[in-house]
Amino acid sequence: MGKLVWIASYPKSGNTWIRAFLHNYIRQPAAPYDINRLTDLTASDVNAERYIRYDPRPASQYSVADVQRMRPLVQRDLMALDPSLVFVKTHNARLLVAGAPLITPEVTAGAIYVVRDPRDIAVSYSRHRGQSIDDTIAFMANRQAATGGTDSKVHEWLGTWSLHVESWTARPDPRVHVMRYESLIAAASATFGPLIGWLGQDPPPGRLDRAIRFSSFAELRAQEEDRGFNERVPEATGRFFGAGQPGHWHSALTPAQRARIEHDHAAAMQRFGYL
Repeated sequence: MGKLVWIASYPKSGNTWIRAFLHNYIRQPAAPYDINRLTDLTASDVNAERYIRYDPRPASQYSVADVQRMRPLVQRDLMALDPSLVFVKTHNARLLVAGAPLITPEVTAGAIYVVRDPRDIAVSYSRHRGQSIDDTIAFMANRQAATGGTDSKVHEWLGTWSLHVESWTARPDPRVHVMRYESLIAAASATFGPLIGWLGQDPPPGRLDRAIRFSSFAELRAQEEDRGFNERVPEATGRFFGAGQPGHWHSALTPAQRARIEHDHAAAMQRFGYL
């Protein structure tokens, strides 16, 4: 059984983009990989179907303690998906909840962590949640923020944006490969290339460039417009793949909204060059 490589991020930070890139790089398809098949190589740690094996009740009836009791068992089960490495998408912070880790160390080989300017996240995440920007800013500053708890998705614990980022990146760890979303946009080859290197390969330029091209935002948006995207939630008020360009917050946030985000997350923003 293979250990887990987490593809981790706060929501709307580029997690799906990384998954699309990995599918295009690893599978080397003749045409861009179908965005509705991104579970071919990447599992989810909050899929309720994996928990029903241990508790047959509807997952919406699980308490937080129930989920935390089962979570290490489910993450152990994920190791059986591949004999080498298993890529697992998560928006969980790397924290202890109800006395158990959200990310089980014993089954973990490493993690790819993507960080994005929280001002841009506030704009994008508000559309995804179907809530106002002000509500989303408050959610991003809530230490108890969580999603899930439905029949299809168990609890996923985010905490604040700052806490999420710090939980994954505060301690230097060669097993955690940290990437800035903005660098993926500005210098794709120079950012995706080291990711493949971290995974233990020397990426051939042609293969790398093709995977980057096949997973560009223009391609992802075009696929969503043509056939929809099965991970877009019903409450979303726009497309899952938006403009994707850094700095959208300049025209979307009021001065007061910008100031609140910068006050709430100043230390982490400074650390990653956003202030």
